[in-house]
Amino acid sequence: MTMRLVVVSAGLSVPSSTRLLADRLTESVRRSLAETAGAPEVEVRIVELRELAVPIANNLVTGFPPPVLEEAVTAVTEADGLIAVTPVFSASYSGLFKSFFDLIDVGALTGKPALLGATGGTARHSLVLEHAMRPLFAYLRAEPVPTGVYAASEDWGGSGDPLTDTLPDRIVRAGGQLARAMTAAASPAVFPAGSSGEDGGGTGRQSADLRLT
Repeated sequence: MTMRLVVVSAGLSVPSSTRLLADRLTESVRRSLAETAGAPEVEVRIVELRELAVPIANNLVTGFPPPVLEEAVTAVTEADGLIAVTPVFSASYSGLFKSFFDLIDVGALTGKPALLGATGGTARHSLVLEHAMRPLFAYLRAEPVPTGVYAASEDWGGSGDPLTDTLPDRIVRAGGQLARAMTAAASPAVFPAGSSGEDGGGTGRQSADLRLT
């Protein structure tokens, strides 16, 4: 069995901390799926929205997606699991991130397991996962896993601070939850709907691993 994991990164710079977080989350999902009984093959597709900025703008004004954008949207809608990561601009997801998901039909992501992530310069924006991203994906009828991962600038350099040294743990927890959700969606007879993982990793529970400041 091959599972398709699509990663949407809305980072604008090169290198990008948003892409870095997306890559860390992807690796965590890969490892968790590899530990699954019958370890499925994983096909990963990275969608860099930075490279699609002009096609997205053209689609918004013409109503017709260029082939490269249509292919990216199809990859997202047909994926077995989705990782979506955005930088925080003005206390919310970036305009490019929102514009891309505006192009996806409501219902096209119904029931799709999703892992939400965001990056920002300060931990004070960590609630963006709950007040902006989770409602967006609920509207699209996707099923975000309980743990969303927010990474502020200080999260990337371990300093011994118990509040800022938890990023690796949060990445592992979130990756495990998405892997289990993808497996459950692919094998409902093996993983009954509503079952949870060892850390309560079922979908639909509205909670997140956030550091409140």
